[in-house]
Amino acid sequence: MSLFTGSGVAIVTPFNEQGVDFDTLGQLIEFHLTHGTDSIIICGTTGEASTMTDEEQLECIRFAVQKVNKKIPVIAGAGSNDTEHAAYLTKEAWKLGADGALLVTPYYNKTTQKGLIEHYSYIAKQADIPLVLYNVPSRTGLNIQPKTAYELSKIENIVAIKEASGDISQITELVHLCHGHLDLYSGNDDQILPLLALGGKGVISVIANILPQDTHNLVQRFFDGDIKGSLELQLKMQPLVKALFCEVNPIPVKTAVAWMGYSVGHCRKPLTTMESTNEQKLKQAMIEYGISLK
Repeated sequence: MSLFTGSGVAIVTPFNEQGVDFDTLGQLIEFHLTHGTDSIIICGTTGEASTMTDEEQLECIRFAVQKVNKKIPVIAGAGSNDTEHAAYLTKEAWKLGADGALLVTPYYNKTTQKGLIEHYSYIAKQADIPLVLYNVPSRTGLNIQPKTAYELSKIENIVAIKEASGDISQITELVHLCHGHLDLYSGNDDQILPLLALGGKGVISVIANILPQDTHNLVQRFFDGDIKGSLELQLKMQPLVKALFCEVNPIPVKTAVAWMGYSVGHCRKPLTTMESTNEQKLKQAMIEYGISLK
C-alpha cells in the first residue's frame, strides 16, 4: 500500500471572498502536474484545513481527486483532535477517491501513547484507505514515540509516517524499529536528504509549492545514486527554506505563491499578512534563488 516516492506538495488553498477559489486551485494543480510533483497533499497544515468547514474541506478533496484524475496520488488531510471527527473525514476522503489520508496527532487535548494507539487504530478500522501518521510536536505538543509508531505499523493500512519532529536520533530509532513496515517521509524541508539517507521515500513539502521541480529532483538524484547532486540542491534551498519559515507556515509560502502570479488570497484569521521586514527577506531569497516574481 505504498503511496509515492519523491516530492509530495503540501499544497496551499486559495481563498477569495466567496470561500475556496477552485479556479486558482485548479491552476496550481496543473502547475504541479507539469513540474515534477509526485503527489498532491490537499487540506494539510499548509492548506489551512484548520480554518475550513467540513464542507469546504471535502469539496477540496473531491476537486483535487477529479482534477488530478489518477495522474499522481492525492492524499487528503483528515486529522482532528476528535477521534470520531477524524474517522468521519477519513471515511469521506475514502469515498471521494483519495489515495491516502494524512492524520496529524491530536492537538490541544493531546493524549498518551496508549491513546495514540487507540486513536489511530480506531480510524484505521473505519476505511480501507492507506493512512499516513503525521508527527509534528512543535504544533501539536504531542510526539509519536518510536515504539508507538512500531505498534501502529502492525496495522495493515497504516503505511507511512510524515516525520516533522526534527529529532534525527528519534527518527533513526523509528526506522530501526519500523524498517520495511512503515514508509518514512520528511516533514521538514531542511531535512529531506538526511531522512532519505535513513531510508525515507521522499518528502511532504512546503517549499515544493514554489520549487516543485527542484524538490522532485533532490529526491530523484538521491535514488539515482547522485548523492552529491542531491546535496547540492538541499544546500541551495537552505536560505529559501529559512525565509519560508521566518513566520508561521503557511503565511510566507502563500505570500511567495502569490508573488509567482497565482491569486491565492490571504491566509484565514488568526493567520495574517507578513511583517514588511520578513517580506523583504523572503523576496530577496526568492530572487537570489532565481525565481521570477510578478
